[in-house]
Amino acid sequence: MRQERTVQASIFDVFATHEIGHELKAMSQWLDEHRDLLGMVARDLVRVGVKATGRQGLPGEAVLRCAILKQYRQLSYQELAFHLEDSASFRAFARLPWSWSPQKSVLQKTISAIRPETWEQINRTLLSAAREAKLEDGTVVRLDSTATSALMHEPSDSSLLWDAVRVMVRLLKRADTLVGGSGSSWRDHCRAAKKRARKIQFTRGRPNRVHLYRELIAITRTTLAYLKQATERLAMASTPLIALWQLQVRHYRPMIERIIRQSERRGLAGEPVPAGEKLVSRRAACRYHRQRQPRHRVRPQTQPDHRQERPDPRSGDRSRQPGRQ
Repeated sequence: MRQERTVQASIFDVFATHEIGHELKAMSQWLDEHRDLLGMVARDLVRVGVKATGRQGLPGEAVLRCAILKQYRQLSYQELAFHLEDSASFRAFARLPWSWSPQKSVLQKTISAIRPETWEQINRTLLSAAREAKLEDGTVVRLDSTATSALMHEPSDSSLLWDAVRVMVRLLKRADTLVGGSGSSWRDHCRAAKKRARKIQFTRGRPNRVHLYRELIAITRTTLAYLKQATERLAMASTPLIALWQLQVRHYRPMIERIIRQSERRGLAGEPVPAGEKLVSRRAACRYHRQRQPRHRVRPQTQPDHRQERPDPRSGDRSRQPGRQ
């Protein structure tokens, strides 16, 4: 047997003068103004096939208020049970019957019985009340999240420029290998690019990083010019390895040019770049490019089975087994 709400409140329910006590009091008054929510919670707590007789359970109002307390203070069920027994403000907000101290198992069983549709209706009612009071328009969604470590370093324009120089030098060395090392007229600027990128990382203040960005961008543009010359030099060749090299260059060049433009806007001009136009990782962009490529699954042709049939050893005929006459 379960009541919808606590009919008679205790005269000893007093909220603390602390800031949290004031918040709990305001939340309690809002719930008193929207008693229609208690009916939905009470219907969720009714179990099918159980008669409404016997010992009284927690009222629907107390279950809803305990659930709000748990979410409001980010408590576990064990911590919620302790605070409901220890804190006078929590007991005053929860509207628990006199001398009732629910255990964690009771709290978990009753709170988890509230359906998601009921919580959605409660949130919609709360949002409508906030709009009427001009406290919240509901256009911005706030989320609580936990930051975890990733397998990529913190994205920065300097690290992207250094990565671009390293990739282009790798392609240039591959081009020299394909042509036999003849006609190559380029310099490896990896050390210079790495040195500028490290200085940018440990230099404070944007004005102090401008000249370093300018030097790093110049190194990247110079290496990109080397790569364009190598592309023109290998344009007349038609071997499969050179064609694969050309394909890799066509893949990386637009990405590197985009990194240079992004670094000039952010590092030199101080212009904010929209999130949709940012390139934060060369690896992520390559992965996205591979995912967009159509994949064709090749089914191998069925080959005839040339294995010799071996007789069943249980048949007793051993004369036809290999190695026996």
